[in-house]
Amino acid sequence: MALAKRFPVLSFVTKSEIPLLLKHRKRFLPLRCCPSSFITRTVNSYSFNPRSMKRINCLSTSANLNSSPPLHQTSSEKVSRKAKKKEHMELPESLLKYKLDMCSRHGKLVEALQLYDEARENGVPISQYHYNVMLYLCSSAGSGSLGQGGSENDEDLKDLGMKRGFEIFQQMAIDNVAPNEATFTNAARLATAREDPEMAFDLVRKMKNYGIPPRLRSYGPALFGFCKKGNADKAYEVDEHMVDCGVLAEESELSALLKVSVDAKKADKVYDLLHRIRATVRQVSESSAQIVEDWFKSDFAASVGVESWDVIKIKDGVVKGGGGWHGQGWLGSGNWRIKRTKMDNKGVCQSCGEKLVCIDIDPKETENFARSLTKLACEREAKAGFAKFQAWLRKHGPFDAVIDGANAGLVNQHHFNFFQVNFIMNKLREMSPSKRFPLLILHKRRVSGKPDKDPRNKKLLETWEKSGALYATPPGSDDDWYWLYAAVHCNCLLVTNDEMRDHLFQLLGSGFFPRWKEKHQVRISVSKRNIQLHMPPPYSIVIQESENGSWHVPTVTGDDLEMPRQWLCATRSKNVSDSLSNLF
Repeated sequence: MALAKRFPVLSFVTKSEIPLLLKHRKRFLPLRCCPSSFITRTVNSYSFNPRSMKRINCLSTSANLNSSPPLHQTSSEKVSRKAKKKEHMELPESLLKYKLDMCSRHGKLVEALQLYDEARENGVPISQYHYNVMLYLCSSAGSGSLGQGGSENDEDLKDLGMKRGFEIFQQMAIDNVAPNEATFTNAARLATAREDPEMAFDLVRKMKNYGIPPRLRSYGPALFGFCKKGNADKAYEVDEHMVDCGVLAEESELSALLKVSVDAKKADKVYDLLHRIRATVRQVSESSAQIVEDWFKSDFAASVGVESWDVIKIKDGVVKGGGGWHGQGWLGSGNWRIKRTKMDNKGVCQSCGEKLVCIDIDPKETENFARSLTKLACEREAKAGFAKFQAWLRKHGPFDAVIDGANAGLVNQHHFNFFQVNFIMNKLREMSPSKRFPLLILHKRRVSGKPDKDPRNKKLLETWEKSGALYATPPGSDDDWYWLYAAVHCNCLLVTNDEMRDHLFQLLGSGFFPRWKEKHQVRISVSKRNIQLHMPPPYSIVIQESENGSWHVPTVTGDDLEMPRQWLCATRSKNVSDSLSNLF
């Protein structure tokens, strides 16, 4: 009964509705406490949110529900898992965890600090999780990125976050609470908020002493901090540490490194980073495109490059690289002509007239990709169901195309349209060298039940099934694994408008999959008059470096389906053609 009085941090339990408080006041209030004053104090101290307090209402009555065991339960019997969970949730540290989570969700730093101070004063155990929540809130306030719902991010709040954040980090060490990756990352964010990227980098390096592998986010504070200060050499040092630890930089990190290299006029680094972006990002965001454009427009970029080069060496570099780049350095001399442009349907640049290439995929990469996809699919799907599909595919395949039926039937439609799917099936059949239907993957609910009650739908389904072109995935399965596996296994076209960006496709990695998708995905556009299938482009949508030194950089602006993709075209105003003489 005196638990709430002993640990004030538990007072938020009483935030349930007043009738419920009155009903169970004997469970929470000392006998000498006045109910009305208690309720007034509680309501005034904390904001009331009935929806978010449903869980607390359950907690407030759990002690009453479990106070007396059932008659048939003996003292030697084990407590049920549910009862143990309720008992755990009533612990002071568990209630503190819940309340701090609410503060984190709504960005309430001041309230979280009050809860933290109150808990320490009353001896509530503070765990690694509690410390990390506090460090996250403090670092967010210090960097001015506190979430919505909190106090205004003024200078006082920033100062409070930084001051208390470092105090809490030090207290964690004093209490011998083991840190984890989140601890170091939040501390590094605090250091960067104090404009001390050196400390942020030192914290990342110390992670090794604790046996904690750093993640990409661990390096962000130090890397962006050095880039912001224009300290290119220290930024490169952080980048090298990332590479040594096997952490792959993404566009935001590479873009920051590119900008600090452009500002520092480090031509070799700019060149190397453009190729890293080509390999990792492929199509750049508008902010990255602007950095690239600024480089080519600069006077320093015009002064960099060779006027003659070994053409054979350049061609060998292109062959070894798989096409689309040579990696031998800046070619040509003089000012760059930089222009925003687009490609025609054959991949010819509308600015300079150069034709882009289609970069080949190594068959071994496809084979490895198929194996990893099979392994993941078997892990994520019911093994028996997916194994049955594999056996079916071996019997009825290979196919020239695979259709994501759920997607194809809903393009520009409010309801699933079987006749739209039928048009696509017939169109692909006409295009097929074997003149057979493509494989249509549909969930079982699309095949049986309501759909097959319509005689027209039933007739279509029977036609596809008799042709061995329809596979109905079992209930509870994810269609995506089936149509993707079939397309990779048959090395054929995949018809879908799915952008394939969700968590399922992220499991496949960011290296090979985008290249495979670019060469195999057929997209659909539907209007009132017709249905069009858009074949994969005859060129690769990736940064390309030509043999004469020109650059073409694709952006994410446009998709070549509804509007043309925007490209950056960079060519030399003076390109020495006499380099061909090196051949003789």
